[in-house]
Amino acid sequence: MSTMRAWRVHGLGDPADVMRLEEVERPTPAEGQIRVRVRAAALNFPDVLMAQGRYQEKPALPYTPGMELCGETEDGRRVIGAPAGGPGALAEYALMNARDAWPVPDSLSDEKAAALFITYQTGHVGLHRRAHLQAGEWLLVHAGAGGVGSAAIQLGKAAGARVVATAGGAHKVEVCRELGADHVVDYAAEDFVPVVKELTGGEGADVVYDPVGGDVFDRSRKCIAFEGRLVVVGFTSGRIPEAPANHALVKNYSIVGLHWGLYKKKDPAVIGQTHDELVRLATEGAIDPLVGQVLPLDQAPRALAALADRGTVGKVVLVP
Repeated sequence: MSTMRAWRVHGLGDPADVMRLEEVERPTPAEGQIRVRVRAAALNFPDVLMAQGRYQEKPALPYTPGMELCGETEDGRRVIGAPAGGPGALAEYALMNARDAWPVPDSLSDEKAAALFITYQTGHVGLHRRAHLQAGEWLLVHAGAGGVGSAAIQLGKAAGARVVATAGGAHKVEVCRELGADHVVDYAAEDFVPVVKELTGGEGADVVYDPVGGDVFDRSRKCIAFEGRLVVVGFTSGRIPEAPANHALVKNYSIVGLHWGLYKKKDPAVIGQTHDELVRLATEGAIDPLVGQVLPLDQAPRALAALADRGTVGKVVLVP
């Protein structure tokens, strides 16, 4: 067969309204590329934003969504990484740049391997390269039960940090505890600012990992420590906050941007180095990707809607 099933976005809007599952030609690799059979594809919040036209990357229509996958090469090797050109990960086959197809440790299932790439790469680069997290420091992780937050909790604990997580509702609070967070704040019931101040003896969090933005970012500035680092990961709240420079000055903290994808262009060696470190941590059991749901490929719109509504924990993974 020379065709395959693939989801395609034909216009901008909510994924359920603009995506169609179609029969299309299998992609043909260009020089330096390989074709892989998709074994599992992990979803990310930017998949929703991209379909809505609200993400910094705006592919030409129609396009196949999906930013990360675990695939099988023609010679039977399992690899993870991002699709390169042609269809994205929400298809039965995808293209990858051969140099960016990273080997999968035997200890990880296809679903967990697919979930290891973007959020764990982002977390490791953000916490170590950008924020220089040290053992014994206080790390505040927002939206700790989500894909981004769950990775940050595990990576923070692996680094020897004391982790405070925020989450909404009793179930997500328990998820954060099971991930290893030392303290969890249910933001639906209490303000995290006084809790963080009390836990840290009034000093505040040394590192704040914030994928939410909006009011969460504003409140985080109230409980950040001297020489603290507030890592800007994303804006799932929908509002991009503004920080007064005088506040950063008088409290002596740093606001640190984290655009992990930019390393592909500016310093691609970082991605390979980070992958090796993540494999080591996974093999040792220090990290274990949290997969909240595994669904068939044909349920992609429903899965993306649940992700957009914050109705998921960990990563949602689709399998063809």
